[in-house]
Amino acid sequence: MRLTHRWIAPLIAAATLSFAGLTQAASHREAPLIANDPAADITDVYLFRSWTNPANVVLIMNVIPTQEPGSGPNYFNFGDDVLYAFHFDVNGDNEADDINFEVRFKTEIRGVVNQLGLPLAYVALPPITALDGAGSEGLGLRQTYTVTRVQGKSRTNLGGGTMFAVPSRVGPRTMPNYEALAAQGIYTLSNGGGVFAGQRDETFYFDLGAGFDTLNFRRTLPILTAAEDANDAVNPFGNDMLSGFNVSTIAIELPIASLTSNPNAVIGMYASTSRQKVRVLRGDNDNDRDKDKDPVLSGPQVQVARMANPLVNELIIGTPVKDLWNATDPEQEARFLDFYLNSRLATAMNIVFGTNFPTTNRMDLVNVLLKYPSQPQTGACAAGSRCAELLRLNLAVLPTQPAAQRRLSVLAGDPAGWPNGRRPNDDVIDIALRVVAGALLGPVPALGDGVNFNIGAVGSNLTGNGIYTVFPYLPTPHDGRNRRHIDCGEPLANPCN
Repeated sequence: MRLTHRWIAPLIAAATLSFAGLTQAASHREAPLIANDPAADITDVYLFRSWTNPANVVLIMNVIPTQEPGSGPNYFNFGDDVLYAFHFDVNGDNEADDINFEVRFKTEIRGVVNQLGLPLAYVALPPITALDGAGSEGLGLRQTYTVTRVQGKSRTNLGGGTMFAVPSRVGPRTMPNYEALAAQGIYTLSNGGGVFAGQRDETFYFDLGAGFDTLNFRRTLPILTAAEDANDAVNPFGNDMLSGFNVSTIAIELPIASLTSNPNAVIGMYASTSRQKVRVLRGDNDNDRDKDKDPVLSGPQVQVARMANPLVNELIIGTPVKDLWNATDPEQEARFLDFYLNSRLATAMNIVFGTNFPTTNRMDLVNVLLKYPSQPQTGACAAGSRCAELLRLNLAVLPTQPAAQRRLSVLAGDPAGWPNGRRPNDDVIDIALRVVAGALLGPVPALGDGVNFNIGAVGSNLTGNGIYTVFPYLPTPHDGRNRRHIDCGEPLANPCN
């Protein structure tokens, strides 16, 4: 069947692989410099209409990739010196500067950990059952945060009081009811929305090692049968190598009316992390002899990472300019145009699989990732038709309830998933592989990595294929004492081969 839906097209760009510079997927460690800065490393970004309250839109940013749950005694925290931000384009001009939401954190050492000088961040003296007050004594390292709405020169603190980030899930003795503890970390914002910051399950699923072993998937060719493709609760031949890992999540739910008065608008968004510029100023800040070399935080915030659509930096942008791309605003995407026009992933697939997928002159890729559907679809970023790499959401499309969601989203007749925004359980790997193979141009095989869902998700409020049905829409994180990575060759997993 020929696919012509204008919301399918952004899938192509998200799969365009830099064959010479394979790194790690879904923006995990996607560029050389950001790989050394996990607190600012954006792993995934989501934007979708809430299915629990369709009048709201949900935006999620995950950072600190592939958290091993047992990695104590210093667990995973947001950066006090990192500015986390969501940037919105609500008027369709491809400049995401209409409304921003900034999140900042502050860390304190407190409780019995501080009083007794204990070497652990979290202790069961008594067990941690609250984020504040009685039951929080063992929460020795605690983070508070603020959410600020920025529009022009107007800045509004949306918090109604002190808000605490939910700590990493250490284990059942220290945190005997983690789900109840995490529920305390959901706060109401003054504009009618809600917010959560804390640890969650790594929802992104992918046969990571196989994919980056030069597309060495566990079936040759990596094609799903019709029955396998239709089953979103079984992994037919791949292994979810991210199972059992956690991430740090900032999730905000907002009334659509707080973003735009047009309920049928198409909006764009990207997330960023920034650090304040470091300057060397004269003066002795630490009583040493190098009075002219003491660094001082001064000057503007400098963007160190950004993300909108999944997979773009690691699978489209060439390795030599990945960090430059991270530091560049999306409306300047025209300077990276060659990477969109010439598909490195299609080239890699042709070499490995002996196929003949289109590799050059990919205007479809430019049109769908860098433009709104209303923009001219001819000419690459022509004058008066600015390009910007944004995650775009058509607010006129109703959300799909969890039981009816399909991992292949638009390709499976579910219009409320990526590339119309992105939900946590959208199978961006399989979608991207197929569209880069030419799904917009004609029939293509049912390509995939053989991983159809987030295996091993734990906790309540889960569907059979791992969809977490309520805010913050990402499953309960794995605890450090009892975490399990479901590896190849183990029960529930596929063989190693």
